[in-house]
Amino acid sequence: MTEIDFWFDPSCPYTWRTSRWLADVAQRRGVDVRWRVMSLAILNEGKEFPPQYGEAMDAGRVASRVMQAVRERCGNEALGRFYAEVGTLVHERGTEPGVDVYRQALRAGGLPEELATAGDDEAYQAGVVQSHWEGQDRAGQESGSPITAVDDHPGFFGPIVVPPPAGDDATRLLDALVALSAIQSFSELKRARQAL
Repeated sequence: MTEIDFWFDPSCPYTWRTSRWLADVAQRRGVDVRWRVMSLAILNEGKEFPPQYGEAMDAGRVASRVMQAVRERCGNEALGRFYAEVGTLVHERGTEPGVDVYRQALRAGGLPEELATAGDDEAYQAGVVQSHWEGQDRAGQESGSPITAVDDHPGFFGPIVVPPPAGDDATRLLDALVALSAIQSFSELKRARQAL
């Protein structure tokens, strides 16, 4: 069975769309997805950026801790369910992330609601930091969200897909991703992003 490690920052709307493609095609093709937390706040520590990005990164830092708490306490599959619920509320319905959203998503996913406040618990930060740097190490250089790694091959930034492909396109993209990841000399493809 193909295994895909998928590092994501829950605040990134592009990553959210990619995760919907991956969750759908993985289920149809029998691919095991390991949901892994990363943090754009960690990635951008000490860098200059506009103030509005700072607010988003602060919210992402909190969300990443909640995600890590779910992974540590409930496991990978639970994290996938929780991320799906949070992403639907935040990235599709435009709800502001926070304790109420996390509580609602935990309830919908059949998970312990007390984890909704884990974003304020520094004890989960070490897990976020470790997971984040594991993703960066797999990519081999500083990379944004998402980072994708197939089986034991090197990881890479992306893919970014807006809107998420469906049907045959979704399957072709997965097949291409698996094929490219096995070529050790492959490092990069890029073109302009579609608008959200």
